Amino acid sequence: MPPPEEASTSSSHSSPAPEVHDNASPVTFKSLGLIDPLLTALQSLKFHTPTPIQAAALPPALEGRDIIGVASTGSGKTAAFALPIIQALWENPQSLFACVLAPTRELAYQISQTFEALGEGIGLRCATVVGGMDRMSQAV
Repeated sequence: MPPPEEASTSSSHSSPAPEVHDNASPVTFKSLGLIDPLLTALQSLKFHTPTPIQAAALPPALEGRDIIGVASTGSGKTAAFALPIIQALWENPQSLFACVLAPTRELAYQISQTFEALGEGIGLRCATVVGGMDRMSQAV
């Protein structure tokens, strides 16, 4: 993660809208720097072209920079932050790697399902822990 003085804000260094490399080829997940196992997972999930939030968020996130993004429901926000986490895990395997906090139980399960689907090719496993449920069954 970059030190605070290198962090950018939307007002000073916002990521532009996805660029087109030339007149005929739009931005692809490969051109954004994703590794082959993730490209295979995206293809199997029928994600062919990055959404605007993904195209804007993936490059700085893959560099290890912090990102803040706002986009509508169904725009691919979860993949925009999950893909860089999974790629970093692939490059530096660890038993406990990331903690994602969500405001609702339903969203926590949706995020977990996305991580598991995208990380299936590398054997990614998720544990979803939520409040208001038996702690022992969640621990198992």
